[in-house]
Amino acid sequence: MIIWLASYPKSGNTWLRSMIASYFYSDNGEFNFELLNYIDQFPSFTHFKNYEDKFEKPESTSKYWLHAQRKINEDKKIKFLKTHNALCRIEDSIFTDQKNSLGAIYIIRDPRNVINSIYNHFDKKYYEEALEFMLDEKRCLLHKENNRYLGFVSLFSWKSHQKTWRKNKLFPVLTIRYEDLQNKTFDTFKNVIYFIKSITNSGKSFDREKAKKVIQSCQFEKMKKMELEKGFSESVKKKLKNKKIDFFHLGPKNNYKKLLTKDLILEMNKIFKDELKEFKYE
Repeated sequence: MIIWLASYPKSGNTWLRSMIASYFYSDNGEFNFELLNYIDQFPSFTHFKNYEDKFEKPESTSKYWLHAQRKINEDKKIKFLKTHNALCRIEDSIFTDQKNSLGAIYIIRDPRNVINSIYNHFDKKYYEEALEFMLDEKRCLLHKENNRYLGFVSLFSWKSHQKTWRKNKLFPVLTIRYEDLQNKTFDTFKNVIYFIKSITNSGKSFDREKAKKVIQSCQFEKMKKMELEKGFSESVKKKLKNKKIDFFHLGPKNNYKKLLTKDLILEMNKIFKDELKEFKYE
């Protein structure tokens, strides 16, 4: 059965994924990039490349979402999957269901800080383009290989994305704020582990010392240094240059008050008024 680590892009998913991988799949809590192989991303082209379907349309893989998850679950083991997909339905195909999923941890981040990471990661020319990205109800991510659309990720808008996961009635969802993971790391990570224990009926006690080592090992500056020294497979290239964009970009220095214009902040405050209030960002 699957436990989803879900989020809109650039909201801290890789950070939490790294911490969970270090806690459950290392002996001593020390993080390295290889541990991320224990927590695959879904959907991605690897899950659909062996199907005979020609996948001629961007959304064609959606009809196999559940089938691919059933294959993942064949060993009947509990596993984590990272996703940026909305918990949505494309025509007659739902992203996941109760038969394949135990629950989800949803990471949310102040949209005024998300926009800078979207601007950097997706190589946008202007912040206005990044805002359009976040507001687009038809937004998706695509990967095309040999004329087959094998990597379709349905995002929707930032507003809709978080609602699809947080408001679903299929299975329990723990919502955590990126800012709490940043400022109250131990307590937030402890809540994550206890949530996992509750939905898996695990009798194992919380390992405080290992959790502390995990947190220490997954500090932003350490992960950034690791990317600089070894590279990171999930970083992407600039559109017009054969150069990779730093995946671990600003981290704690990503402060919208210092990076965005006053006009853009006011516009986003208006657009996301309800969410900023609901998640106590104001």
